Amino acid sequence: MTIVIHHNPACGTSRNVLAIIEASGETPVIIEYLKSGWTRPQLLALFAAADLTPRTALRTTKSPAEELGLLDPTIDDETLLAAMLEHPVLVNRPIVCSPKGVKLCRPSETVLDLLKRRPPGPMTKEDGTPLIDAVGNRVGDG
Repeated sequence: MTIVIHHNPACGTSRNVLAIIEASGETPVIIEYLKSGWTRPQLLALFAAADLTPRTALRTTKSPAEELGLLDPTIDDETLLAAMLEHPVLVNRPIVCSPKGVKLCRPSETVLDLLKRRPPGPMTKEDGTPLIDAVGNRVGDG
């Protein structure tokens, strides 16, 4: 199985995750979900595999979630899912699928758990935050 990233190229976290995957030697399948949209079965499968719910996968910033009234905790999962299908930007990103599992990769270093091998270090995020040290260990790993 190859690695799949549900990607938004305008998102710094998504770009960081893609860079980490590619630096590890993988060539992922890139799905630009803002262009392709989502299907209900696709979202349900991704959420189940990543142990997410529509509520926990809801992007609440830089999305129309507040304008659509979706931040109210009484809004049910079916309503959230329907809104995500209509407005793909409501799904938080990036979601990465690999042979090791499926995760919402926020923060971006979460993707390291899904890779066969870590990229060579040192490596930083776009904002300059250290990610991997010179010997390939995640910064902050104990």
